[in-house]
Amino acid sequence: MFYLRLIRFMTILLVLMAAAGVGLAVPPDYLGGVYNEYEYEEWVFISGEPIKFIGTVTVTEPERGTRTSLTNTYRFTLRPADNLIQGKLDRTMSYITTFTDRPDKGQTLGQTKVSNYRETIELKGDKYVLADFFFSKSDVIDNRPASTYYLGNITGKKIYNINNNQGRVTIDISGGNVGYENFWGKTETQIIDYVINSQRQVLVKGEEDEEDTMKDAAWGGSYRVQASDSTHKNLIYTESAPNLISFDGGHIRITNREMVSMYEYNMPRMDNGIPHASGRDRGVLQLSKKFVPKLESLIVPKFRDVGGHWSEDNIRRMYSLDVFDNVDQYFLPDVPMTRVEFTKGIIRACSIKVQPNAMVEERPTRRTRYAEPEDDLSPFKDVSSTDPDFNYVMAALERGIIKGVSNIEFGPNNPLTRAQAVTILVRALGFESKAPKPGFRTQFNDDARIPNWARDSVYVAREIGLVHGDAANNFNPNQVMTRAEAAAMLTRFLEFLEKDLQRDYRENIILFN
Repeated sequence: MFYLRLIRFMTILLVLMAAAGVGLAVPPDYLGGVYNEYEYEEWVFISGEPIKFIGTVTVTEPERGTRTSLTNTYRFTLRPADNLIQGKLDRTMSYITTFTDRPDKGQTLGQTKVSNYRETIELKGDKYVLADFFFSKSDVIDNRPASTYYLGNITGKKIYNINNNQGRVTIDISGGNVGYENFWGKTETQIIDYVINSQRQVLVKGEEDEEDTMKDAAWGGSYRVQASDSTHKNLIYTESAPNLISFDGGHIRITNREMVSMYEYNMPRMDNGIPHASGRDRGVLQLSKKFVPKLESLIVPKFRDVGGHWSEDNIRRMYSLDVFDNVDQYFLPDVPMTRVEFTKGIIRACSIKVQPNAMVEERPTRRTRYAEPEDDLSPFKDVSSTDPDFNYVMAALERGIIKGVSNIEFGPNNPLTRAQAVTILVRALGFESKAPKPGFRTQFNDDARIPNWARDSVYVAREIGLVHGDAANNFNPNQVMTRAEAAAMLTRFLEFLEKDLQRDYRENIILFN
């Protein structure tokens, strides 16, 4: 059928679009540095001692779009934070990432290598010049409807010449990164190990009656960098101060971005460039930078029937975010939510762009009871391609978020049950496979009443805190959801995207204080 070919084409396009926004080089340059609009900070260990450098960084990270490769470039101009230490650091690094899309798997593979490098460090009279740099990074990107998740591995080696071939420093690099990106935020966390080996000659001052001599100095050390760059959005409600105003208040969306890093190091005890024969210098160093928050005012709901309702705040939030698009003054919070309304809501909550249905005007109207067999574009006989909600249903179907109540019917106006709602949300997150092998219990007292098709999703939803049981610890899978209950569930879904993912990808990995 034509609609099946359409779905296959759209699936390929959706994989390209989903991977387009993923940033594969955050935090900057895999060195544990942090920055904001004003300043960059980084700890440098090349001399055997931890030296904090500060300055500026220029980051060029183009959007991928539908390109199969992109180049990220970082330019650093730094100096020691301690004004008593003489030195400077100039570094330019460019990395090229090549993408291989696998629309049949809903995944993208990314391969990153260094394409251009230049680095010079001057510190305490010594000059370190980067002579060679090998770098390889490989990522697998899982493109899910509500969020993109990725995981990568990193390996590399840097070789520096000291004072025009007076010595050499070799730094071996190994580690990995994890991240996610969605409309509500994105976080990438890197854990990278560095092993340093230095072999050089050091000038040793002689006594009053002795000449200066050159002495061989060799040492080894290591440090681990845990760095995270995180952006998240949240809503706050502000009440209107005057009484004589057309609305009571409104929501503001605040976008916050913060970088944090932690260095755990094990280095030799140094004295004028010469390592002590015994004893090590161990410690933990931390950095953090915050960007100035970005504020966005949202549209104001003016419903006359939600004041004092237990779900009033949820309803107002979802309307302000365009998740609900009521055009009249009544929200009808206690009326059952329909399957098509919830489908529209989840598509909008995930910020999946859906174009208005041009077929409403372009396609001739047929006087048949159902769209089938004349309607080749729709897989469901109860959702015509001329229906204003057709594109929302197709967008959800293409992404695997929804299924029909049968092979040929979607049931758009059927009341939504709790089991159906939870299944839709878990599919949007891409977490269906996180349930254990069949035979498990969900821990709800009415476990036996949960339909088999919803069991995996209900289990996962409970585990990640999307849903809870009632006072008797029942899930009530077949209970019809009201519009107010649907608003509350969608609010919790967005809180998961906003807060829970960040906590799991940053705080649970980096024990940052």
